[in-house]
Amino acid sequence: MDATRQRFLMCRPTYFAVDYAINPWMDPTAPVDVDLAVRQWERLREVYLDLGHTVEEIAPVPGLPDMVFAANGGTVIDGRAMAVQFRDPQRADEAPAYRAWFEAAGFEMYDPKHVNEGEGDVLLAGDHLLAGTGFRTAHASHAQLQEVFGYPVITMQLVDPRFYHLDTALTVLDERTVAYLPEAFSPGSQAVLRRLFPDAVHATLADAEVLGLNAVSDGRHVVLPEQATGLAATLRDRGYQTIGVDLSELRKAGGGPKCCTLRLRQGKANR
Repeated sequence: MDATRQRFLMCRPTYFAVDYAINPWMDPTAPVDVDLAVRQWERLREVYLDLGHTVEEIAPVPGLPDMVFAANGGTVIDGRAMAVQFRDPQRADEAPAYRAWFEAAGFEMYDPKHVNEGEGDVLLAGDHLLAGTGFRTAHASHAQLQEVFGYPVITMQLVDPRFYHLDTALTVLDERTVAYLPEAFSPGSQAVLRRLFPDAVHATLADAEVLGLNAVSDGRHVVLPEQATGLAATLRDRGYQTIGVDLSELRKAGGGPKCCTLRLRQGKANR
């Protein structure tokens, strides 16, 4: 298995909080330790740097506690960036902040016509885009994704509100392999996944419930929540090297390693 060097965008959780509830993970009455969230995020960043990846940072904005979840800030493929439109008004102001960063970084920009929550629901798997819908990203946005990026788009229907974004229910391990929780998808989407990825790793509900599938893979190394012990063991049996990180504080808002990480694909050579 070959690791591919990645370029990531992250946002320090300086203003992290759980002040509202827009998914089943969020409880505004539960205490949040911002300092711990920052330390856990810094450890995730260090892991990426130790693996040889590049990490860019976008400045956090006061009043946007979920801005740490950079994966929702856009979709970037082959030097093109599609901005986002959030379903919930609490996150709406994140969209222009991320758009401005992409534009300043020199990406070719496209604006969404429909609700689209970036790489939270859009995952490049080989020569296909897997696009989630059911809770956040609108199905109507999938046609625009195909027009902008020129990859066939495969719609994935999510059915469990705990796994409200595609990246909480499925992770791309390499260009040929994914890991996913079957019961997070509709019967039709399960059938499509079986057809596309006959050798996929099937995660257990126990590992998915600690956001074990909200993982980041470079083709060899898989960074995932350290609590997902069963999934990590299965991945090691498949030949992947796993690195566990503790993002338990950020999980209080429904986020894990992938939520904190947006892949910046500069060109086709970096796919």
